[in-house]
Amino acid sequence: MMSLERMRESAWIADAFVSGPIRAVVLRFHGLGDPGLRVAPSYSELEWADAGALIVMPYLGPWYWMNRQSRAATDELVDGLYQNFMLSGTTPLIATGGSLGGFAALLYARYARRPVAACAALHPVTDVKFSFSERPDVARTVYAAFQGYPEDMEALFREHSPLSQVEHMPRIPYLFMHGDADVAVSRKAHSDPMVKALLERGHQVEYHAVPGMGHHDLPSWELHRIQIDFVKRHFAAR
Repeated sequence: MMSLERMRESAWIADAFVSGPIRAVVLRFHGLGDPGLRVAPSYSELEWADAGALIVMPYLGPWYWMNRQSRAATDELVDGLYQNFMLSGTTPLIATGGSLGGFAALLYARYARRPVAACAALHPVTDVKFSFSERPDVARTVYAAFQGYPEDMEALFREHSPLSQVEHMPRIPYLFMHGDADVAVSRKAHSDPMVKALLERGHQVEYHAVPGMGHHDLPSWELHRIQIDFVKRHFAAR
């Protein structure tokens, strides 16, 4: 079992902010190139923690693209959390994030060793092949994430694109939020087809396609409230 001290070296664990018994573990995956070490929760995270959520941000490297090493590291971290905090196997595990973090939340839900109970993705990448040429910074980060893998890039794109993995996505509630003014991650190329494909397969999806919203932007309190409440709905009962 990974010790709590060892886990704190590889993740931000906000146990000091949890109010009462832990009712859920909320994974917050970080975005592309994020080098920052967390020291305090956001407003949303504080509300989740006050309702009983253990907020955890794995540090997976700035260009991780939820590759196999990242998925294995997250699995090990999650197992350690449940063991060290003596959580029941029924304690929900919820995956969240924005941009690359939203992509990671979706892809981790697909491959996670411990089943994910719900997934909230804000302006996520869902098609890595499209994203590869969408912005000038993406290709170099994808090459770094998959360096040393024996498969060709087409196979790696399929393995690592939520849109290519729709038939294997778990049947859990999903929240998508994406703006039509996002020039970093196109809503039409990513969230729109992903939501359509999930709905065609009978998945439970809540989708907010927001006019005028850009990347890394929730322009109203109502949108923040939607995200906060979606996650809280999936906490275990007190």
